[in-house]
Amino acid sequence: MAQPTGDVKNWMNMFRWIVKLIRDEYEVDEASLTRSSVLETDCGLAIEQVEVVLDTIGESFALRFPPGTLDEVVKLDELCMLAAWMKGLYKRPEFISAGFEQRCRAANAACA
Repeated sequence: MAQPTGDVKNWMNMFRWIVKLIRDEYEVDEASLTRSSVLETDCGLAIEQVEVVLDTIGESFALRFPPGTLDEVVKLDELCMLAAWMKGLYKRPEFISAGFEQRCRAANAACA
């Protein structure tokens, strides 16, 4: 379900928005939601929950995460940087592969 995104103007705002989403939807202690947190192990999310988070981000920001996103994104900050880049709010994250970059660009016109 889409969430309000009016305050998201850069990747740090995106990070905070995603932290709030995970905290509120899955009752994850905010202290465990740090930049280097691994989504499944440190945040305690099941793979299905991470997929729902991707869906919510996608719906809220009009983004399309291509197949294989969870092979490229493991940590919370990676998810935030990827979503911010796909929305045109951040530079291309260095951790993504060339093939994945092409799939993201094909699915999201704002990728810069």
